[in-house]
Amino acid sequence: MRARELVRAVLPPEVIETVDGSDIGYGWTRGYTGLICVISLHARWVNLGLADGAGLPDPTGLLQGSGKRHRFVRIAAVEDLGRPGLRELLQGARDAHPRPDEVR
Repeated sequence: MRARELVRAVLPPEVIETVDGSDIGYGWTRGYTGLICVISLHARWVNLGLADGAGLPDPTGLLQGSGKRHRFVRIAAVEDLGRPGLRELLQGARDAHPRPDEVR
């Protein structure tokens, strides 16, 4: 719930929240095309996945993964949600995926 609260605090209220199994996706449309980020639930942690996270600046080194586009931040404790750079990564993901009617 705390990860969801952080995501909702950073993303615009118009962003759609979808649930697919143990993943909660946030984007302008349903599916990967409009995806901004996803919260993936695991038994002992939560991953905050960022679509196109491979292209985001990550000066604090929070991003993990080796996919061509997707990267994630592992949240193992509620305190991890306050790590320096996490909010900025979410803001970067938001800015990298403007609302479709704002694309120039």
